[in-house]
Amino acid sequence: MNILVINSGSSSIKFQGIEMPSEKVICKGIVEQIGSANARLSYNTNHINIQETGGLETHKDSLQRVVSLLLDPEKGVIKQISDIHMVGHRVVHGGNSFSKTTIINAEVKEKIKQYASLAPLHNPHNLQGILLAEHLFPSVKQVAVFDTAFHQTIPLVAQKYAIPNMFFTEHQIQVYGFHGTSHKYVSERAIDYLKLEKSKIISIHLGNGCSMTAIVDGKSIDHSLGFTPSTGLIMGSRSGDIDHSIIFYMVNNLGYSVNDVENLLNKESGMLGLTGYNDLRDIQAGVEKGNTNCILAMEINAYRIKKYIGSYASIMNGLDAIIFTAGIGENSSMLRKMVCSNLDYLGIAIDHSKNEEVAKEIREINTSLSKVKILVIPTNEELEIAKQAYELLE
Repeated sequence: MNILVINSGSSSIKFQGIEMPSEKVICKGIVEQIGSANARLSYNTNHINIQETGGLETHKDSLQRVVSLLLDPEKGVIKQISDIHMVGHRVVHGGNSFSKTTIINAEVKEKIKQYASLAPLHNPHNLQGILLAEHLFPSVKQVAVFDTAFHQTIPLVAQKYAIPNMFFTEHQIQVYGFHGTSHKYVSERAIDYLKLEKSKIISIHLGNGCSMTAIVDGKSIDHSLGFTPSTGLIMGSRSGDIDHSIIFYMVNNLGYSVNDVENLLNKESGMLGLTGYNDLRDIQAGVEKGNTNCILAMEINAYRIKKYIGSYASIMNGLDAIIFTAGIGENSSMLRKMVCSNLDYLGIAIDHSKNEEVAKEIREINTSLSKVKILVIPTNEELEIAKQAYELLE
């Protein structure tokens, strides 16, 4: 069975064609920085490596280009539409409606649309991917895997906000958690790698969107993102944690509309707001050149992550391992070094030479004396989505 996985993010689309149950990847790629002048597409098969730039103004343009490559007589991996047996989609927000992988129908699409206001940078793009895939693969089952599903195990004590109970019971305002597909995949790999029957793990997903999860015995018990994917850590263009009174001050005293503030906090803040860049590669280059804004932004970013490590180690009453994953977590030795420095009290000691090594597989970057394992684990949300989609039809 060939499963095409579409992982449509806020500014990127990852895709993989995966043969199941062998888990053989027949093609993969990514479209990055969609809508910008630097937009680029990477498409790879066993025999072809294609890099393209430009002409990728929207998610729709990008998805159409990906599908055209899949079907290309010379560059593609399928001869006809029927060679794809299922399309698996990452969907960020499923609210309380979805706790497991689901075959997409009209009702599911309507729910995804309803939750768009809670994940405005993601759900609309997720839904667009679904609609386009339905058009391009009309006879193929479409399956949704929800980021929020992994976090259904978060207990009430961490799930509820300290606001009147009616908002929880009648309006389902609560902590939902996100990046669940990634956190589930890397935590399961860590548990298997460390051969732990009981485990206390902190998974740190660092990309354009960032989040951390406290995971006990393979189950999420707390998470840095909440009702929407906008709280917690500093992200590419999202502010993360902020005093909510700042919003009222901007509206009542500075003349901003509510929509202005929402746009500012989601699209103009985070590392972009602090430095003028939302790509960490540019920010790290700025650090090397002595750019004070870039230096301070990296320090603030690492400081926020450290606060969550301490918090989660406390609520779990211990810590076996921390995991760095996703684009920044896997590739930024600079940020990993900043995060793991001066955490001796928690038994975290990074090996600086190991931290600088580049590898595509799971690896330890802690010293031999470190009580806590520091792991770098490449995430593979696409494979996790394919596995869950395949299991749904077994």
